Amino acid sequence: MLSVNLAILNTNIITMDKNNPRAEAVAVKNGRIVKVGKTNEIEELIGENTIIIDSQGKTIVPGFIDAHCHPLSIVCRQLFQVDCSPKSISSIDDIIDTLKKRAEKTPKGKWVLGVNYDDTKLVEKRHPTRWDLDKVSAEHPIHLQHNSCHMGVVNTKALEVVKLSKGSTDAVNGKLERDEKTGELTGICTEDTDYIFIPGIGREESLIPLPTEEECERAIQIVFHKYLKAGITSVGEALVSPLEVKVFQRALQDGKLHLRVYMMIHENYLPFIKELGLRTGFGNDMLKIGPIKTFLDGAISARTAYLYKGYKGKPGDCGIVTKNQEELEKIFFKAHEAGFQIAVHANGDRAIDMVLNAYEKILGKIPRENHRHRIEHCTVVNPKILKRIKKLGIVVLPFSTYVWEHGEKMKEYGHRISMMFAHRSFLDYGIPVGGSSDNPCGPFEPLLAIQAMVTRKSSGGETLGPEQKISVEEAIRIYTLGSAYASFEENIKGSIEAGKLADFVMLSNDPTQVSPDTIKDILVEKTILGGNILYERK
Repeated sequence: MLSVNLAILNTNIITMDKNNPRAEAVAVKNGRIVKVGKTNEIEELIGENTIIIDSQGKTIVPGFIDAHCHPLSIVCRQLFQVDCSPKSISSIDDIIDTLKKRAEKTPKGKWVLGVNYDDTKLVEKRHPTRWDLDKVSAEHPIHLQHNSCHMGVVNTKALEVVKLSKGSTDAVNGKLERDEKTGELTGICTEDTDYIFIPGIGREESLIPLPTEEECERAIQIVFHKYLKAGITSVGEALVSPLEVKVFQRALQDGKLHLRVYMMIHENYLPFIKELGLRTGFGNDMLKIGPIKTFLDGAISARTAYLYKGYKGKPGDCGIVTKNQEELEKIFFKAHEAGFQIAVHANGDRAIDMVLNAYEKILGKIPRENHRHRIEHCTVVNPKILKRIKKLGIVVLPFSTYVWEHGEKMKEYGHRISMMFAHRSFLDYGIPVGGSSDNPCGPFEPLLAIQAMVTRKSSGGETLGPEQKISVEEAIRIYTLGSAYASFEENIKGSIEAGKLADFVMLSNDPTQVSPDTIKDILVEKTILGGNILYERK
């Protein structure tokens, strides 16, 4: 008789297996599911050493997969900086006071770094400026990063360090904001102009030092625990450099890699990865090389996405594009020809059309079946774009929590909100969709993401683009099988079926049976990875 390692009994399993959508028990051996069925069927497989969990009717779903987030490349770095997010900051005065406390403990001339401020959630309803940050210190260079990670604010000392002044010109793919009356720099920098200050955006050199390997290794345990607590068992790390590869590899070797990781390699490191003979899919069930990642436009929450028509009230402002068509196609050709999957950050409809033009060209010249090239975010769409995406076989990763987190910013997109984060339209067109928080730019909790996709309600209670609502079952499928498909892994995870990895989440309630407005309040009771309980609610 087969004796299993783990048996979960008397449960309500939402399997995501179309042939067996609901079950009441599951058996695991050596990290894999061996049987899904009724409790009495699983009881027959129990042996002396079997761990038995009687769930007493609680719900189990496949482990959630966040296919695009930044647990190491950004979140870990931010752990060592000053948190200026809305959970702790409500005004610019709060920012000044909080950064002052850090400056008092920082040697003169060293950087003071703040992260995750949100202009729309400050009582002043504006961005801080260099003059605000000058109140913190005139002796420390200061950088304050917006929660979009696509813009920031610096003080006068920081501008002096990089020799930026009233006479300076904008970066090719960035912008230095200026006072309308005087022309003086306000300290607000977007895209490439802000990346002068930020380390790790496809390069190691930076004014602001990168965290050490030891700091990264320590931080990753903190971040991964938070993800496990939310029911996440796999992530797509969306901005990987050789440093991140090394840290993940060491964590794997030391038995400390507690999430499955699909690494998106920044375009600058394509030659490095090719030299090593690595390709998309290289690795094991815990750590794999994913696509080559590149960027094309700005951010939704920063209101810098590249659009055909200007932002509401700003007809001349159509956002920022970071590459021209020729540059984009050159990167695509190199990655595609080398056998890699491609993932490109594109938010605005104008940027998405550029991406599709490039995909059409490379696939026309070098056809490849089942390429699963991706558009990360793919936010502002229309029927023509949807038809092109479907025809090309592209996978999309729209934001899942942005309606909730950034609802107050959506007024600047006007009527376009009805075709933003277009989960309903993507599904109706038969386009593969994965779940993506883009954390820290959006909240990482999958149950909040499911609620936002189902209700389309902001944190303030406003319904935005109700045309894009989807069902709870569809939302769960996006965050499980949909994300697994985006990494070529739907045959090993994303559903609870015999033969697949034993990655589960036990929930206090069934998301399909509660009020949609309360899905985010469901508790994660246990998170199980490969048959091992890695998180358990106390």
